[in-house]
Amino acid sequence: MADIVNLRQIRKLKARDEKTRVAEQNRALHGRSKADKQRDLLIADKAGKFVAGHRLDPSGKDKQ
Repeated sequence: MADIVNLRQIRKLKARDEKTRVAEQNRALHGRSKADKQRDLLIADKAGKFVAGHRLDPSGKDKQ
């Protein structure tokens, strides 16, 4: 004889597994910690200040 299976439970289990799979994909694509985001902002800010500090005319206006 075959085992008796509750189809509702199987359907819910399959839906949970699918949600978990999608969540793992989203974490891989979009998951960055707050520290990672802050580090990237700090690096970008530092690079911007470096470029601004090495401009020939710091005000950005021509003296004519």
